[in-house]
Amino acid sequence: MKPTWIFDLDDTLHHASAAVFPHINRCMTEFIMRHLGMSEDSATELRQRYWRQYGATLKGLEQHHGIAPQTFLRDTHPMSELETLLVWQAQTAALLRRLPGRKILLSNGPQHYVEGVLRRMRIRRHFASVYGVERLDLQPKPHPRSFRTVLQREGLDPARCIMVEDSLANLKAAKRLGMRTVWISPSARRPSYVDVHVRQLGELLRLGLQ
Repeated sequence: MKPTWIFDLDDTLHHASAAVFPHINRCMTEFIMRHLGMSEDSATELRQRYWRQYGATLKGLEQHHGIAPQTFLRDTHPMSELETLLVWQAQTAALLRRLPGRKILLSNGPQHYVEGVLRRMRIRRHFASVYGVERLDLQPKPHPRSFRTVLQREGLDPARCIMVEDSLANLKAAKRLGMRTVWISPSARRPSYVDVHVRQLGELLRLGLQ
């Protein structure tokens, strides 16, 4: 039986930290400034604090300030601007095509952003299902409920799933649920809850995971 691969998107399938994340962060800061009447410095501090505390800035804004999720997600992830900033490895599509097993995309990003990135990269067809944060009932990783939502809806046995991520917190949560874990990172260390550590996506084909 072939495994089910559950892929993160940002900094896993494309290099979001290069330009996409900085642009989204600016959009989020400007959104907070407009809607909460804050200075740029205060808005930046609040954005970062909520991200650390909840795993997603939106969660804090919704809980403490009554911000409408759809408005926030739409305004802070403008695909017409973000798609021009994408950076990814040219061989990504070929790798996904050759990798045996079913593939699912699980991201904390909004659905329109996730779908837009996959289309721009021309890899949408390689994923059986795609989960943005709306499909997770706005409960982002690493909360266990986000993973359980996917496992239940897709009828998956976590023991047959391989989570591929750049985030250690997300991998730790996936490991607790019984998944195997692959960490994509240039780091020299490997925590105990990481089964396989690779430096780049292209190394997956050599692992022989099944």
